[in-house]
Amino acid sequence: MRISAFPKGDLGAIVQTRTKSVYEWITEAQTLGVDGLELHTGFLPNTAPEHVRRLGDAIATAGFEAPMMCASPDFTHPDADQRRREIDAHADYMRVTREIGGAGATCRVLSGQAHPGVSRAQGIDWAAEAITELLPLARELDIVLAIENHYKASTWAYPEFAQRPDVFLDLVERIPDRVNFGVQFDPSNALVAGVDAADFLEIVIDRVVTMQASDRFLAPGANLEDLRQADGTIGYSPDLKHGVIGEGLNNYDRIFATLASNGYDGWISIEDGVNGLDEMRASADFLRDARDRWFGGSTAVHVRAHEAARQALEFID
Repeated sequence: MRISAFPKGDLGAIVQTRTKSVYEWITEAQTLGVDGLELHTGFLPNTAPEHVRRLGDAIATAGFEAPMMCASPDFTHPDADQRRREIDAHADYMRVTREIGGAGATCRVLSGQAHPGVSRAQGIDWAAEAITELLPLARELDIVLAIENHYKASTWAYPEFAQRPDVFLDLVERIPDRVNFGVQFDPSNALVAGVDAADFLEIVIDRVVTMQASDRFLAPGANLEDLRQADGTIGYSPDLKHGVIGEGLNNYDRIFATLASNGYDGWISIEDGVNGLDEMRASADFLRDARDRWFGGSTAVHVRAHEAARQALEFID
């Protein structure tokens, strides 16, 4: 298992206000003792080759890999022209993923926003069609599209269309490809969607290709039942706080046991730092201890189900 890091706490400063440089983040990350850095589409002013090369060189020079790209396509937009722009933009980010991350890197996909008036059937159709259209490019680049059980991108007006587990699972089942498509599991987002993260992982484990790691804590006096909305989801309530991984509501012992018993020994990316870099360091320490305990200290990247799918395809070819 290899550990990556993602600057959740600094994302607004790096991507939106531009008051912090991604290169400052790369320098800070060298104090974490992690193996890689998760990319974000907003780290680049655009996808011009000179910007891509500069970022890739900085990551490599700092001694990191770049195994994952955090992208937020909106494939459920009701305007067909906008959906086309989203697909074309995502193709550009897939090329950046390969350029910086190399073969086997993952580029996140999402369903899109829960735009008012878009039905469940229509949204699943649009998202599945967009992802399916991008799969030939993923095969050409030898990268993987990883759909995250997601809540809401920082620039979005509406939550994730496929936030609810039943909608997410229906969308995943519409895309049978297991070589260039899989699931990016986020335990805290499962919690925000109103389900137990370890229960949800057991449902999707055979499709998981990457994982985000974070944790949530209840504010004093709050409880999960009070936070649930009419549809069963919880959302980003102010009573649900970020904190050090392993000290919150997610049952990481059960999560790691499920990962290890199903042959997942891949990348786990820390989505933390909301309360400062010290907490991200503590989260990195927790994951290193978990690597020793559950994965025998392995720093391999081995995902049994994904590798079996690749081998089966090679046998057919």
